[in-house]
Amino acid sequence: MFFHMVLERNMQLHPRFFGRSLHENLVSKLIKDVEGTISGRHGFIVAVTGVESIGKGLIRDGTSFVTFPVKYQCVVFRPFQGEVLEAVVTSVMQHGFFAEAGPLTIFVSNRRLPDDMEYQAGDIPSYTTSDGSVKIQKECEVRLKIFGIRIDATEISCVGCIDENFLGIISDPGAVA
Repeated sequence: MFFHMVLERNMQLHPRFFGRSLHENLVSKLIKDVEGTISGRHGFIVAVTGVESIGKGLIRDGTSFVTFPVKYQCVVFRPFQGEVLEAVVTSVMQHGFFAEAGPLTIFVSNRRLPDDMEYQAGDIPSYTTSDGSVKIQKECEVRLKIFGIRIDATEISCVGCIDENFLGIISDPGAVA
């Protein structure tokens, strides 16, 4: 799920940022450019934890920009098939529900819910058991298992299920303690 990796990136910097603070300007631009982005190969880049090296800059032909090769350490979030994680339900509809686990959005189809759960339309749509003891609605926490992942260069999509043992609702915001 979370990994500490070393990645490389070519950073372009305008000459007005040169001088004594060149290193700090490169690091702040790196953080601004990569944190919160998706690398299809590695996953979601959560945070830059350090810079290992900054190479010699090369002046780009026809511009005044200089390209610096930067090797940096970062924490990445990458889901795997079969992984169990906790997520917050963001929307419920007749075909299933969407949940978020950090930057990842997971769809759970109504076919991958326990057999005794039915869709209840209304002001607050939900999936409820026949006896009403369990209710999945917006903002409740669920434990789910990822069984399908699609990774593109700029997007990671997942489908999950809660119809196996030890999966399902963790907390219900509508429940009174």
